[in-house]
Amino acid sequence: MLTLSAYLGLFLSALGAATLLPLQSESVLVALLLSGAYSPWALLAVASTGNILGALINWLLGCYLEHFRGRRWFPLNDAQLQRAQHWYARYGRWTLLLSWLPIVGDPLTLVAGIMRERLWVFLLIVSLAKSLRYAALIVLTLGVDAFVAS
Repeated sequence: MLTLSAYLGLFLSALGAATLLPLQSESVLVALLLSGAYSPWALLAVASTGNILGALINWLLGCYLEHFRGRRWFPLNDAQLQRAQHWYARYGRWTLLLSWLPIVGDPLTLVAGIMRERLWVFLLIVSLAKSLRYAALIVLTLGVDAFVAS
């Protein structure tokens, strides 16, 4: 039961960290890795899945958020929204490769939804970026040999 709880905790922390909530999942992943009780490959799969689903939540919010533009509680003013849209239109979908970055990555996934990026393109690029980030963290924590051998 403890194993399931650990994987669930990692999944939820990765999911929350990928939304606009101020959370992070790296410390949870590193703690589980250092315990030596969990497969690094399983941890990679769980963390990546949670983080990708969190980014998908942002994309979905972006798809519907603009309907509420002009409301007092809307998080962006017109100038900020236009600047973000212009930036995304200029640099395109490849900016989603930066979706793993703290602070800027989560808003990028939201803007991708506002800009109506195709879902399959969004998922492909974001999955690559977020999975590689967690794989790099695992390699930095355990070393290449321990990761590959597990």
